[in-house]
Amino acid sequence: MTGDPVTREPETGAPGSGVPTSGDPVTHDPAAVTLPKLGPVGWVRWAWRQLTSMRTALFLLLLLAIGALPGSIWPQRSINPARTTAYLEDHPRLGPWLDRLGFFEVYASPWFSAIYLLLFVSLLGCVLPRMRVHWKALRNPPPRVPARLERLERHTAIESAASPQEAIAAARAALGRRYRVATPDQTSLSAETGYARESGNLLFHLALLGIIVGVAVGHIWGWKGDVIVPVGGGFANTALRYDTIQYGPRVDPAAFQPFALHLDSLDVSFEDRVGGKGQFGQPRHFTAHVTTTARPGASPEEQVLEVNHPIEMGGATVFLLGNGYAPVITVRDGSGKVVYSQATPFLAQDNNYKSSGAVKVPGAQPKELGFFGNFLPTAVITDDEGPISIFPDAREPALALGLYEGRLTPDGEANSVYTLNIKEMTQVKAENGKDVLRLWLVPGQTVKLPGERGSITFERVERWAGLSIRHDPARYFTLGSGVLALGALIAQLLVKRRRVFVRAVALPAGGSRVQVAAISKSDDDGLADLVERVAAAAGGPEPAPAGVRGSSR
Repeated sequence: MTGDPVTREPETGAPGSGVPTSGDPVTHDPAAVTLPKLGPVGWVRWAWRQLTSMRTALFLLLLLAIGALPGSIWPQRSINPARTTAYLEDHPRLGPWLDRLGFFEVYASPWFSAIYLLLFVSLLGCVLPRMRVHWKALRNPPPRVPARLERLERHTAIESAASPQEAIAAARAALGRRYRVATPDQTSLSAETGYARESGNLLFHLALLGIIVGVAVGHIWGWKGDVIVPVGGGFANTALRYDTIQYGPRVDPAAFQPFALHLDSLDVSFEDRVGGKGQFGQPRHFTAHVTTTARPGASPEEQVLEVNHPIEMGGATVFLLGNGYAPVITVRDGSGKVVYSQATPFLAQDNNYKSSGAVKVPGAQPKELGFFGNFLPTAVITDDEGPISIFPDAREPALALGLYEGRLTPDGEANSVYTLNIKEMTQVKAENGKDVLRLWLVPGQTVKLPGERGSITFERVERWAGLSIRHDPARYFTLGSGVLALGALIAQLLVKRRRVFVRAVALPAGGSRVQVAAISKSDDDGLADLVERVAAAAGGPEPAPAGVRGSSR
C-alpha cells in the first residue's frame, strides 16, 4: 500500500447535483478527514499516557537535577543559616527575590516538591505496567526456534556423529543452570537468560521511588535544627533552645526527647606550614569532646564528636558542622556594676576566620548599648584593608569594635543576635566629639567608654561548635533504597540478555547436522564464544564443520 491518493470508479449523477458524473475520478484528500473529538475522559487518558511515558520520566529526572543546582550555588538556610543571612545582607536587591523563589531552601520549596511528586507519579505509571509484562515473560517459555537460524546475529553449523537427541542433550548440558530451556521436541532447543537485567531495571526504578518516598517521609515526620554551643556551655533538646529549627507538619515539638549535651572542649588545628600536606591555613581536623545525657536522670556519657562522625541520641543524629570563636566580653556601667559578661559567638566571614558579631547590652543605663565589629584571630592592620586576620588560629587575637546607643529592639522587632538594628540608635563619638568611637582590644585589656558610659573588657577567647541535630525516621529506608538502586544498576551493566537456539537434523548416513545460533539485546562480545562452546558440546569431541561460521545481520 502506497501513500498515493485512492482512486475508485466514480458514481454518476445529474449535473449540478453534487454527485460526480461518469468519467470524473474521485480523490480522497487526507487533510479533509475529520478526526473524532476528545471528551473529558479522552483528555485525561491522553494526559496520563504523556505523564507516564519514559520520555516524560527522563525529562522530569533532568529537571530535578537542574532544580537541585541552586542548592549548590547559593547557601541553604537549613545547612548554614549564618551564611544565608550574610548573603541577604550583602545582596539587598537580589537576595530577597532569590528568597521568594525558594533558592535558599531549595529542597523544601513548592516547585521542587512539585517536580519530584510528578516524577514519582511518572515512575509509578512506567514501572507498574512493565512489572506486569515482565512477570508474564518470566512465566512464559522461551520462544520457539526460528526457521532461518543463519539470519541471527551469531550462528554456526556442524556435523556431529551423535544423534539429534544426544546433540540436543549435550547442548542443554553446556548451557548450564543459568538458562531457561525449552525443548518442544527432541530435535530443537531454545534457551534464554539475562532476565535479571530487566529485573535490575525495574528494581532500579522501584528504588528511585523508595528514595522519593523516604525523602517525603523525612520531610513530613522529620525535623532538623542548628545551634551554636560555646566551650563550657550546654544544650538541651527543646525547640526554644535552637538558633534555627525546621520541622515537618506532623511533628509535635513538645514530644522531643529531652536529651542534653555539654561541650567540654574543642580541638582545632590548621595547616601552618607552607608546602605542608594541605594549603596554608586549611583546617586539618575539628574534634569536639562532649558529655551527653540521653534522658533526665540517666548517667552522663563522654563522647567524641567529629566531622563526618556524628553521634546518636534520642532518635536524632548530632553532626559537627563548623566552629568559630566566642570572645568572653564583660561590660560594666558607670558605677562599675557588671551588666554583661559572657562568651559571645562571632561568625567567620573568610578562610582566615575574620569574624563579625554584635554585643547587645540591654541592661546598660541610661541607654542600651550595642557593640558591633570584628574578631580577628591573628590580627594585623593594613593600609589598604584595615584590620584583617592573616591566619585562622588565635595567635594574636584582637577585637575591633564600634558602639551604638539607643533602643536595641525598636517596637519589639525581632533581629539577629549577630547584627544590630540601628533604626533607633545613634553611633557614639570619641572623646573629641568629632570622630566615631573605634575600640581595639586584646585579651585582658579594659577600655573606658566616653561620657561615663562605663567600660568594656576583653577577658579571653573561647571557641564555639556549630551543631546540626536532625531526626529522620526514614533515613535507613532511604539508605536501603539507595543501596538497592546501586546494586540494580550494576546488574543492568553486567548481565547480558541472550537467546540461544539449537536445531539438530538427522543425516541419512548417520549422525546429525547441528545448527547453533544466538542473539543478544545489547552489545555482547562473548556471544560468539558462547555459540562456539555450545556447538562444540553438541558436536562431540571432534566436531566437523558443515557451514559458514560468523556473523550475519
